[in-house]
Amino acid sequence: MHDTLKIERSNVRMVAHRGLSGLEKENTASAFVAAGNRSYYGVETDVHVTADGQFIIIHDDTTKRVGLDDMIVEECTFETLRKIRLCDVDGKRGRNDLCLPSLQEYIRICKKYQKICVLELKNAFAAKDIERMVQLIRDEDYLDHVVFISFHLENCICLRSLLPQQKIQFLIFDYPDWLDDTLKKYRLDLDIYFGNLTKEHLDALHADGIEVNVWTVDGLEDARRLADWGVDYITSNIIE
Repeated sequence: MHDTLKIERSNVRMVAHRGLSGLEKENTASAFVAAGNRSYYGVETDVHVTADGQFIIIHDDTTKRVGLDDMIVEECTFETLRKIRLCDVDGKRGRNDLCLPSLQEYIRICKKYQKICVLELKNAFAAKDIERMVQLIRDEDYLDHVVFISFHLENCICLRSLLPQQKIQFLIFDYPDWLDDTLKKYRLDLDIYFGNLTKEHLDALHADGIEVNVWTVDGLEDARRLADWGVDYITSNIIE
């Protein structure tokens, strides 16, 4: 595929999943710049804490899928991880620019292109690491342009205590009975697998003032249907 798919819906904010990962290697500067040069509202990525306490951008807990070398991310230093040259989208190495970005590099690319950062905390973070991460983004003067997301409710609760007015989305696959009350209790928005959201869920959430993001939507028919329902964000690898 050489270009994105287009959805003609002005009511929904499109988020590039791991950058424009349908065209460029996921979670790399190339993917972030590709998204920056297009109409996306936001650029989503994933952050881990390295063994030496730095923040690095990668989705998986190990480097094998994206870089062949099989290293456990959170047991390695930033420098060790940074030396890995990632495979391109064709599965082959050969581009020296394809490496794991730092959190600062991701933030600076989003800032350059005036995109919202949709930043996923991949694993359970220590409170001190969340505090350091927030301060790092504040030092980049871009905290007001970040939406934090996480599958770990404890991360969301910690962020809410630090940042009473920040946009924070709780990531989840299914729709358990306790979800609505939890979102209201901690004043969280929702980021849910699109196949497990119903129009009834969406309407009830909106009635409570909760915004809804859906992941990961790569089919135009699904995207159009969800936009027509009124979802607030659609996260996609290839649709803009």
